[in-house]
Amino acid sequence: MGEALVALVGMTGGPDDPDEHLADKHYLLCELGEHSDDTEHAAHLWTAETEPPRNLWFLWTESGPHRIHHRFATLTMCPAILRNMEEGFKKWCGLFEGHPHVHSFHVTDPLREALAERARSEAQRLISEEDAAEGDEGEP
Repeated sequence: MGEALVALVGMTGGPDDPDEHLADKHYLLCELGEHSDDTEHAAHLWTAETEPPRNLWFLWTESGPHRIHHRFATLTMCPAILRNMEEGFKKWCGLFEGHPHVHSFHVTDPLREALAERARSEAQRLISEEDAAEGDEGEP
């Protein structure tokens, strides 16, 4: 966490409160999708509002069961755009320029989808509990 804080503080256009920005990042997931073991994993940490926009990435590789080599890199965004003319939308690749393998709009991440589904279910449960509690208050 200390190295990430130093990287964010030293970044032109970094967050106003780097401590707060990192507070909810207890773990990072690789955003590249499926790739070979010799490819660096990559997690996006911050996008600076500079021209051109620069992004802070955490990159890491594993060598053996207990050795992880990591680095922070400020990279430009991938210029690839997915255009759907029929539906009239554009989707930009969310990865860095020169990234390996497919663009982010082609990546499916079962773990991220499972976490999102869990968050939706939990939110729905909390809303249902609140609705039930409000209904109980109106009864004699």
